Amino acid sequence: MAARQGAVLFALAGSLALVAIATQPDRAGILAAVGAADLAVALAAWWLPWQRYPMPATLLLAVPAFGILGASTVAFGGMAAGTGPFLVLIYAWIGLNFPLWAVYAVTPLAVAAYVVPLMLTRQTPVVVASAIVLTPVAVVVAVLIAVQVRHLRAARERADRVERWRSALTATLAHDLRSPLTAIQLVLEGLRDDPELDELTRRKMIEMALRQGNRMMRLAADLLDIERVDAQGTLRLDRAMVPVRTAVLNAVAYLNTSDVKVEVVPDLTVEADPQRLEQILVNLVANALRHGAPPVVVRGYVESGTARVEVVDHGPGVPAAVVPRLFTRFGDVGSDPTSVGLGLWIVDQLARAHGGTVRYEPGDPGARMVVTLPLRPGHPV
Repeated sequence: MAARQGAVLFALAGSLALVAIATQPDRAGILAAVGAADLAVALAAWWLPWQRYPMPATLLLAVPAFGILGASTVAFGGMAAGTGPFLVLIYAWIGLNFPLWAVYAVTPLAVAAYVVPLMLTRQTPVVVASAIVLTPVAVVVAVLIAVQVRHLRAARERADRVERWRSALTATLAHDLRSPLTAIQLVLEGLRDDPELDELTRRKMIEMALRQGNRMMRLAADLLDIERVDAQGTLRLDRAMVPVRTAVLNAVAYLNTSDVKVEVVPDLTVEADPQRLEQILVNLVANALRHGAPPVVVRGYVESGTARVEVVDHGPGVPAAVVPRLFTRFGDVGSDPTSVGLGLWIVDQLARAHGGTVRYEPGDPGARMVVTLPLRPGHPV
């Protein structure tokens, strides 16, 4: 788009130069040369495959633009009335398509192309002074445009993120609520239609319904955590001494899977909010089951005076390009249309609230999510 806009500016300048031949026949040769140069650059700007090059490459169009402007000023004996507006247009184009550094970077070239020709043609101090004034005005115009464009782009990116989150949230609610609601409905229908169920089967069905209800509760809790972080900046914790192995077993029980192995030392205890710790573990294990490959292994032990809890899967791991935004809000959701990109962000917020950390480490193979948490006071290190 930047190249196409530049091509239009060059085409406009070249067309006006050719039209001016009718009114200034004594300068037909100069005008024809300027017009031909402008149109040639316009064609190059329009047809070159700019998409193959980095975005700043199109800024190189400023070089022929200022070059033709300076040559025109010299050729017309220092007449700046026709070249001044194009100086402003060039700067407006730069401000519209490039960051602020580009505006400042081309300023020496602009001064050389606009002010120096006036001095070489021995224009009066008044004319040179007016050109010197026009250059910073053009720079300010470009800066104002660049700042406004930056704000508009940031606002559009925020709107895009919110829309993506809204769409993903809708898909998640439709997916994550439909399955547990269906299971609960089947349990209730079974209990209603078969009053002769034995006690063991009845208990298993009720436990399954409770697990699915807890699943919906966790989804609601994740959504409420977003609101709490936005409103308060942090999450409130009800701390207690929590055996890590018990918390892991409870989290795995929620998920109702046989694909998780628990390898936590029996005496590992941390100072944490029990429900929040289970939420961390459920999110990490569910994420490993969804994106990795079984078996998922949860390990817990003491390292460097802190409790280290690892959730390891045997899948393809996390691409290097995704790792920097893995724990960010609305982070990468990959190819999963039911993922909102909030689970790992919530884990990060909860770990921070406990005074701990969470990070990703590559497995061999697979992915390893590592949570570190403070030990209970007096715990052997």
